[in-house]
Amino acid sequence: MLEAIEKQALMTDAVPLAAGEKKSLIGLDRAELGQILKDMGEPAFRAKQLWHWLYWQGAKNFDAMHNVSAKLREKLAEQYTLERPSAFRFQESSDGTLKWLLEYRDRNKAETVYIPDVDEDRGAVCISSQVGCTLSCSFCHTGTQNLVRNLTAGEIVGQFMVVRDQLNEWPTPTETARLASNIVMMGMGEPLFNYDNVVKALNIITDGEGIALSKRKITLSTSGVVPRIPEVGAATGVSLAISLHAVRDELRDVLVPLNRKYPIAELLDACRNYPGLSNARRITFEYVMIKDVNDSDADAHELARLLKDIPSKINLIPFNPWPGTNYECSSGNRVQRFSDLLYGHGYSAPIRTPRGRDILAACGQLKSDSERKAGQKVAL
Repeated sequence: MLEAIEKQALMTDAVPLAAGEKKSLIGLDRAELGQILKDMGEPAFRAKQLWHWLYWQGAKNFDAMHNVSAKLREKLAEQYTLERPSAFRFQESSDGTLKWLLEYRDRNKAETVYIPDVDEDRGAVCISSQVGCTLSCSFCHTGTQNLVRNLTAGEIVGQFMVVRDQLNEWPTPTETARLASNIVMMGMGEPLFNYDNVVKALNIITDGEGIALSKRKITLSTSGVVPRIPEVGAATGVSLAISLHAVRDELRDVLVPLNRKYPIAELLDACRNYPGLSNARRITFEYVMIKDVNDSDADAHELARLLKDIPSKINLIPFNPWPGTNYECSSGNRVQRFSDLLYGHGYSAPIRTPRGRDILAACGQLKSDSERKAGQKVAL
């Protein structure tokens, strides 16, 4: 079963361009931009200019590139676009959370969320890596949608750019002035089943001459694709979060079926080998609180035991309901008791305040109506 899930995750990234359709430059790295300009007979320094306009200025059309020759702008416009994903639907929660259902050029859709900090002028952008998901985690709304396809690097970077468009954050602000100050790769899909595109996108976003978001401001969450965990740390330098949710394999097999291939002991061993792991750069373990399922005192004590030699913090997430679920959220008193027990063991165990529940934008609630088309191929 799990082998089939991993094969399903190797979907082709996007449908080919139709005849006469232009490719967007969003999501191309420096080498790719350089090759395009070289093929046009342009000098190498033009690639740096183009990079600046794409990822520092956030240009939406080639005419805005005033230090690029009119002839080159014309050639670029003939063959390429600067298109981001389009907003099929936009919603704002009563608590200020923003959610976009973004549509891509093949009409498939995925959701992106901006969660503003309630006390400061900043916030986190929750980015999706796939349309749908392979993993079928039983507590997660996204898991009820089959995987349609991976998102390309451009579609991943484009999500962050759409949010910055909305927040009017071009040109790139300083670190201290950003509204979109953090990224969490915690949206739809399993990022490490779309490894190449996610790594490419994050390296574009953290490039110091472009969007220039600090690696320390980015957290990638995985359900536990063990072989990729040390690799993604070495390739990106971003922070790691583990979608754990259980302390016993027999329960995690149900909540997070990937556990049947990579059980808890193997997952925690991979965490111990995460590059840069230290008390200053701890791994976040996400633990959704589900009534009478994983919220006992014994669960809290075992969680502390499991993580005793891993620099870590534990995010306790009250279960966010969605249509059709059979799970319930643990009571407020039970969640607080669980947190207190972990604090007693010396762990930071904050309780996450649910945000965007009224628009199904909270953790575990994201989903789109995209479906895999008949005959759509899987690359094995």
